[in-house]
Amino acid sequence: MRIVIIDDDRLVVESLKTILEADKDIEVVAKGYSGKEAIELYQSLNPDVLLMDIRMEGMTGLQAAESILNEHSDAKILFLTTFQDDEYIITAFRIGAKGYILKQDFASINAAVKAVFMGQRVFGDEIITKIPSLINNPKTSINSYNLTEKEIEIISKVANGLSNKEIAETLFLSEGTVRNYISVILEKLNLRDRTQLAIFWYKNM
Repeated sequence: MRIVIIDDDRLVVESLKTILEADKDIEVVAKGYSGKEAIELYQSLNPDVLLMDIRMEGMTGLQAAESILNEHSDAKILFLTTFQDDEYIITAFRIGAKGYILKQDFASINAAVKAVFMGQRVFGDEIITKIPSLINNPKTSINSYNLTEKEIEIISKVANGLSNKEIAETLFLSEGTVRNYISVILEKLNLRDRTQLAIFWYKNM
């Protein structure tokens, strides 16, 4: 498993490299210290996982991740940060990051990297406990997105974990129709996938 580490604290980078490479299945192929370097290293090395800090001088990790994901939608980016800001968490979900964990939990870093590599999404316990407050703290009226009543109903069911088949059965639609609805909704909201759609619902409703 090939990993790139990005953090503007060089001591943190070296510590992370030591922790990760204690696992024989992990190789740190490059280290960087800025958002700009993250983009350059991802383009040149195409790592299996990009482990990156959020708050850095100049371009933030979030900005770098969004730039990378716009060109490489399959990029596996795991944020490792000391910050639990609601806006950071929401943005990480929105742009399609695969995980968000805190630096304090060093013991779980290798497991988190492996889980992201295997296609799972990883969010630390501290982050998960914040989700209910984000759900109950709407910041934008959903009506401002020009969504139809049917589209809003479908978003709510996606947010509640229903599959296309289950949504179709509940709303007496075909699975193909539900897929079409979801495609239109994602395009309207400029979102990437069902996970981002669920977070959109939590944030706004």
